[in-house]
Amino acid sequence: MADFRPKPDDRSDNVEKLQEMIHNTLENIEEAEESMATASPEQRENIERKNERRRESIEAMRNEIKDEYRHQQEME
Repeated sequence: MADFRPKPDDRSDNVEKLQEMIHNTLENIEEAEESMATASPEQRENIERKNERRRESIEAMRNEIKDEYRHQQEME
């Protein structure tokens, strides 16, 4: 019979993953802003809205990094 117990919570690489996600999101913002040069007014508005959501996501990921750091300090 299969063992369906959940795996233990391994948060050891969460900070690195979050940092990589932030880096990728910043690159996406930069590429989107570059594409605005040839975009229609409607497309520019959509890009601006999407980039704002990306910035909000970056802020949330940075807060998560702080939480992870606090968690790691508690575990030491």
